[in-house]
Amino acid sequence: MISKTTFAAGVSVFAMLAATTAYAQESDDAVDSGQVIVVTAQKREQRLIDVPMAVSVLGGEDLEQRGIDNVQDLSFAVPGLTMREDGPGSYTIFLRGLANQSGSGALVSMYLDEAPLSLSGYDQLSPVPLDFARVEVLKGPQGTLYGQGSAGGTIRFVTNDPNTSQFEGKLEGEVYNVASGEVGTKLSGVLNIPLVQDQLALRIAGAYEQGGGWIDQPEAGIKDGNGTELINVRAKLLWTPSENFSAEAMAQIHRADTKLGTGFEEPDRTVDIGPDRSKAMIPKEFDFDLYNLELRYDMGFAELVSATTYIEHKHQYPFTYIPRPGNYSYNIVEGNDDRWVDADQFSQELRLTSSGGPFEWTLGAFYSEGDRSLLALYEYLYAPDADISEGGGFLIGDQYYLSKSSSESYSLFADASYKLFDRLTVGAGIRYFKDKQTSLIEYAPGTGVEQSAKFDSVDPRFYVSYQYSDNASIYANVAKGFRSGGFNSAPFAPYKPEKIFTYEIGTKGMTSDGAFSYDIAAFFTKYKDMVRRRLVNVNGAYLSESSNIGEVEVKGIELGAAVRPTTGFTFTASAAYLDSEIVATDAADTVNIPGDRTDYTPKFSITLGANYEFDWSANVPGFVRVDYSYRDKVTYIDRSSFLPSALPQASDDIGLLNARIGATFGAVGVELYGQNIGNVNKAIDPYQGWANSNRTRPRVIGIKGSVNF
Repeated sequence: MISKTTFAAGVSVFAMLAATTAYAQESDDAVDSGQVIVVTAQKREQRLIDVPMAVSVLGGEDLEQRGIDNVQDLSFAVPGLTMREDGPGSYTIFLRGLANQSGSGALVSMYLDEAPLSLSGYDQLSPVPLDFARVEVLKGPQGTLYGQGSAGGTIRFVTNDPNTSQFEGKLEGEVYNVASGEVGTKLSGVLNIPLVQDQLALRIAGAYEQGGGWIDQPEAGIKDGNGTELINVRAKLLWTPSENFSAEAMAQIHRADTKLGTGFEEPDRTVDIGPDRSKAMIPKEFDFDLYNLELRYDMGFAELVSATTYIEHKHQYPFTYIPRPGNYSYNIVEGNDDRWVDADQFSQELRLTSSGGPFEWTLGAFYSEGDRSLLALYEYLYAPDADISEGGGFLIGDQYYLSKSSSESYSLFADASYKLFDRLTVGAGIRYFKDKQTSLIEYAPGTGVEQSAKFDSVDPRFYVSYQYSDNASIYANVAKGFRSGGFNSAPFAPYKPEKIFTYEIGTKGMTSDGAFSYDIAAFFTKYKDMVRRRLVNVNGAYLSESSNIGEVEVKGIELGAAVRPTTGFTFTASAAYLDSEIVATDAADTVNIPGDRTDYTPKFSITLGANYEFDWSANVPGFVRVDYSYRDKVTYIDRSSFLPSALPQASDDIGLLNARIGATFGAVGVELYGQNIGNVNKAIDPYQGWANSNRTRPRVIGIKGSVNF
């Protein structure tokens, strides 16, 4: 076992050696110079049009002007990205038709700078946009460079670095009103302080938000109960003692408290709690502390990078379920849980990245260890005669469930490309992953037996790109991703890792004057060894087992374009079409049959945007922005829970219109905005047959003021 102490000692030696020589700082910012965007999706700085995979990028200003406050907002801005929400801040994320809530790991990983945020498939820390340089959405398997949990893709939240040469800051205040809800307020600020000119700087960003709720629980006397009180603070300290070395430490503290925290909602903007509609559940508390140390040393021929991260996460939340008509459990059972999650994770990555030239390469090693516990105290009403609606049934209370798990994993990875000719590049990568997990499940204290298992995976990648003009390229990419295995209850063996293979071809580019840019990608994905539930006869009793018995095929095409016809005008459009279905499974699978569409996958989604920058008057620049997003319904199929006539369970088709107008008076900015201007009230989640769906937020009208200094 590799210990935290060993890694900490290694990092200390690295710092002492590197601090003696010079460093050339890599920019973390999204550079938009002449409409050329630079990203670090492949863990090296590249023009977006040179990256041989589909990547969606939203800059920091774009995030602010589009009013993207969380991952759910991001899902409507990036076609093909969907998620399930279990209360504010709790998201399970899906991309490109790879959606499967069976299994314990994530299918889409998330990073804050170099810090991995995915503790498990159910514990993904969702950073609130605050002083972000950009967000990169990497589509398709990212197993080679990002490892476990990146089978469907990776979302990278890139923050602004401290500026060692200039004192600067920004203060923002915001007041908004939610239709049929309450007023909300936000305060945020950024302060950048050079402590030693050109060598040492501190950057602090903080935000406070409260109010803005709209969901009621009238039986419990709760009104607008889903407004969240949020405190979010991040500090980054950058030290550049010489040209070849830098050290950057980051700490982020996140506290979120929501009185009515299930996130579920009925069409009348209320929540039902089963079985007692008047029960006030525990509030939702979603907290995490994140600490990261990033060291960079330029060795001339290559850059050595160390990224060390430690995360503590505590999550208290309520859960409830009420089967609706068409559900086999309708009128038979209703219940609720109080749940507590306690998790921590330590990770360390070391990588060496070449400094350019026709042969570019990256070598790396990654280590992670984490622990998680989930305690649930629950009760349910059981009516064997299916007469709950008539007052029947009896309450079974004071129930106990405890799940404890641990994981220790390491990976070795390499990626290399060679420019054969002036415009032709070929490349390949590979990652070896090994994981040791333990699991303990108890339905009464002291009764569980710990299980353990080891899993491994080898994940290659091959790609080729041809630059058919200075600002355009065509590429082909073949990549394998994976999701690690997990456990069943006795007497069943653990299930194995899932495998995802994606074959992608695409093109991206722009005209020489930047007036038109485009990206097109088409892909085919095979999702093998998909974890599904089946019934198995054990000594005359049918028991449920999770097993690698499913296979999915996804065909998709993604389009994006931006047009700048005249100075100040920009029109953007992006769209995705996905055809995703289960093509094979076991005859004993209780959930799906071949031909079923995969869950949480819209066939068609699109975003449209128009932005006009102009001068209200001399020295008073302004802008007007309008954005529209549309997404087909997403479905959910569980044949063990619903009558055939009630399948598929589905969300609604959703179209949302947002607009924003602003002006800048010297250092002072003022903006007026509207979100969901049509006040659309639609189900986002398909779990309506369990009363587990969230809905679109009502119309929001707000005003925002800012001061730069």
